[in-house]
Amino acid sequence: MRHPKLFFLALGFYTRLPCPKNLDYRQLPQAAVYLPVIGWLVGALSGAAFYLAAGLWPQTAAVIIALIAGIGVTGAFHEDGFADVCDGFGGGYGKERILAIMKDSAIGVYGALGLLLLLLLKISLLGAMPAVIVPWTLLAGHSFSRLMPLGLMRRYPYARTENSKSGIAMFKPGIADLFIAAAMALLPFIFLPGNCLLAVVPVVLSTLWLGRYFDRHIGGYTGDCLGACQQVAETVFYLSISALWTSI
Repeated sequence: MRHPKLFFLALGFYTRLPCPKNLDYRQLPQAAVYLPVIGWLVGALSGAAFYLAAGLWPQTAAVIIALIAGIGVTGAFHEDGFADVCDGFGGGYGKERILAIMKDSAIGVYGALGLLLLLLLKISLLGAMPAVIVPWTLLAGHSFSRLMPLGLMRRYPYARTENSKSGIAMFKPGIADLFIAAAMALLPFIFLPGNCLLAVVPVVLSTLWLGRYFDRHIGGYTGDCLGACQQVAETVFYLSISALWTSI
């Protein structure tokens, strides 16, 4: 990793948590390598919310409260990208039309249904797990899923050609950055049973498929694609942990 100020840039951009002022936002693209550390914070706060709520209410309610905490901390940053991708790729035909729909701030039927089903799937999976592992699953899920967008940024070009804010912010992480980010993303696994490392495989495979899908249809990725990638990776992680836990 590079400079501590990059962490605070990531903190200020990817969450609503307080951070120092007078940061150099021209370095914002490089701050993306701190995404797994942001996942530590979001996952820890979500896990703490679950732990506290589970002592008072049923587990399903505690899971919903944990999800609300995570969304509140991030301002639904990644969920918004997921909804835009659902609308763009669900209702658009051809690169230009897909990109135009994703740029529209209004949410459509595909986006609304996609978010609803995604949240229901998370609630169903986390609600059925043993309560004792849910906080650690949230911690690991939020951290590891945030490594996946870095892989897309490394492998594919930015899809938009117009001179936009997001286009200027595109960044290709180096191999060293990826290795260090991966180490930080995997660190929370020490709190889970050893076989839970197997969950890494379906998460990586789903990200590879998603990257190829984006590249085939729009010639790369956008910021919304990165948000969707994180949400899909997080959900696939919960699916994998749930399947692994039932086999223990």
